[in-house]
Amino acid sequence: MFKIYVSFSILLACLCIHPQSYSQGFLKKLKDKANQVVDKSIDKKIDEKTGTNQDNSNNSKGANKTGKPRNTTGEALKNSTPPDVVQQISDAEKANDAKNYSEARYAIQQALLGVEIQIGQQILKSLPVSVANLPKDTTEDRVMSTQWGWANLTIQRVYRQNDKQMTVVIGNNPLYSGMMELYFNNAYATQSNGESQNMKQIKVKGYKAAIKFDANEGYSVLVPLGQSGMMTWQGINFSTEQDMLAAVNTFDIDGVKKQLGEK
Repeated sequence: MFKIYVSFSILLACLCIHPQSYSQGFLKKLKDKANQVVDKSIDKKIDEKTGTNQDNSNNSKGANKTGKPRNTTGEALKNSTPPDVVQQISDAEKANDAKNYSEARYAIQQALLGVEIQIGQQILKSLPVSVANLPKDTTEDRVMSTQWGWANLTIQRVYRQNDKQMTVVIGNNPLYSGMMELYFNNAYATQSNGESQNMKQIKVKGYKAAIKFDANEGYSVLVPLGQSGMMTWQGINFSTEQDMLAAVNTFDIDGVKKQLGEK
């Protein structure tokens, strides 16, 4: 258990030391590493109790080191249909009249969720069909809302051809204000230290923005929209900063901001 705690401490320290790496890819690496540490520790404890050798080659193909079967089949969950806003409001009124306030509250939450998803889908439809000669990959289109009340909406669109790709993510979440502060503070520090720049502040269509380059992840551009909205782009295998920004500038940022309701 102490080793697990130390490993998590190291991971958290890395995140604090390198706040500019606060991105989806970096967080996934941390999560995967943490899971590996935990799984390895659990397997070791079970092996100590059962006397099982972790390197035992007699494990069956469908079983893991603890002897438990691994799932090798099954279909992922289907995307659910967005709640019917009008129907949910009607249900809320009926529940309220019947003094069933718990059901009324749930129906209102579902109505708000339905509004969020509809707005997200409308924004998705307004995005370019292609960017930098990269066609959109409709299988990667996402509209996600994890909380009701317009608190955590995320929209994703991916453009891809061969080994070149651009991913745009649009979100509305109070957490983004903290992320934006980290990005801009680090962009300012990077520009001021006189060293080779891997992050800097720029302007995109009149909006203050930050651009970052990573040898493994390519270019990333971040544009804050109002108090809690944000647009981010990640470009893989774009040849230059100018090529990346030319692709970013094909997006109607004003239109997205208006649809998000940001001021």
